[in-house]
Amino acid sequence: MKTKLLRAVNSLIQIHANAVVGVIQNQFAQILSQHQIDMEEGFRLNPTLKIGDKAPDFNLSGTDGKKHTLADWKSAPVLAVMFICNHCPASQLYEGRIMKMVTDYKAKGVQFIAIQPNAVAALAPGELNFADVDDSLDSMKIHAKFKNFNFPYLYDGDTQNIAHLYGPKNTPHIFVFDKERKLRYEGRIDDSMREDRVKVNDARDAIEQLAAGKEVEFPQRPVFGCSIK
Repeated sequence: MKTKLLRAVNSLIQIHANAVVGVIQNQFAQILSQHQIDMEEGFRLNPTLKIGDKAPDFNLSGTDGKKHTLADWKSAPVLAVMFICNHCPASQLYEGRIMKMVTDYKAKGVQFIAIQPNAVAALAPGELNFADVDDSLDSMKIHAKFKNFNFPYLYDGDTQNIAHLYGPKNTPHIFVFDKERKLRYEGRIDDSMREDRVKVNDARDAIEQLAAGKEVEFPQRPVFGCSIK
């Protein structure tokens, strides 16, 4: 009698568990579907700059406490505008590589600047699991000082106007402009988040070719990382 009762209870528990799992899976699918819709709508409304487009100007606050515009770097023969942020694990993995590029190309006059494009309020609590700070300007100052950034780090999180004009799709996403500030390369920095597995240094190749007065062989590469919030 007890055995039959236990079997009946276990059966009911299993049925209930399956029903709960089904509900969760359905809700998760709906969330993913809505996320995809939102991403596609964002891509439509804010397309990425095309090769040959002029660099949109800006007036953004930096972690140095100053306002910055494109004119600040008008003498640079090559300008690299990077969209990065504090909270994204992929972006964090590239910080060391970015700082090394800044050092390596300083003698050639190449200027690197970074822009944080995320709206702080749009970040879900779980998205901060891999960061000590959020993406606010105050947090950017803390992060930049802690990591000893050797490049300007600017904040666009309040309005996201500049992100909308450039159209980055992930952090990191790099845009490389020539002396006339025409876009010559946009996309990933290299081909692997794991530095020890990098085989193609796309951004470096583009910068080298521009600095040598050549056309960029591969002007666009797909990006990967964290979506813009």
